Amino acid sequence: MKKINLAITGCMGRMGQNLIKSAKKNKAFKVVSLTENRKINKRILGIRPEINSLSVFKKANVIIDFTVPKCTLDILKIASINKKRVVIGTTGFTKKQEKLIKNYSKKIPILKAGNMSLGVNLLMYLTEIASKSLGDNFLSKVYEVHHKHKIDYPSGTALMLGMGIAEGKNKNFYNLIGKKHLNKKSFPYSKKINFNSIRKGQVIGEHEVSFSSGKEIIKLNHESFDRALYSEGALTAAAWLMSKKAGLYSMRDLLNFK
Repeated sequence: MKKINLAITGCMGRMGQNLIKSAKKNKAFKVVSLTENRKINKRILGIRPEINSLSVFKKANVIIDFTVPKCTLDILKIASINKKRVVIGTTGFTKKQEKLIKNYSKKIPILKAGNMSLGVNLLMYLTEIASKSLGDNFLSKVYEVHHKHKIDYPSGTALMLGMGIAEGKNKNFYNLIGKKHLNKKSFPYSKKINFNSIRKGQVIGEHEVSFSSGKEIIKLNHESFDRALYSEGALTAAAWLMSKKAGLYSMRDLLNFK
């Protein structure tokens, strides 16, 4: 079977390093290029990391990107010229940046997910069902915990779950966003969706959605123990994207959740 030529951006970051390890073990892939936003004076898998450019992605069939929004948009600009598929695990995009990603997806296949975990995407699906079933009699909120080095908050996964709540209510997510707390011991339910983000230690990821009627509380949660589940999920997404036409896809499409 012909291997999929893979480019990994942000190769020196946490996810970049995990992607390299997972790709090395996966016989379906061959890493052909690695990139960083600074000069790296060493070779990884026999490859010297370079700055993002048209030439560095030339041999790649698909690019996996876990960087920062500005860098992701630069990569999409290059990929749209080179007609390369892109898997985006980057989080923290603005509404305007989300629109730009959608525009690029008219030219190339893009799979974008705030979380590549099967379990988390199942959690989002269940969140939609719960939100739709419980209706407006229940208020909701989202809680998440990540390692102390994570800068953006709420996490991309927390925002995904918020979107799941909004989708269940058939309402615009951006109109439902409430307060975004950081490191609060407790935070209230609201008619809007409030978020609380905890940053501590080396926690890989914990997420919880709560619904309350004032008389009862329903909680849905997920906890990650191994960062490899994200990199392996991203590789699954990359392989799946190989057969797709231009468009914007999600892990929900991959998992065929209706």
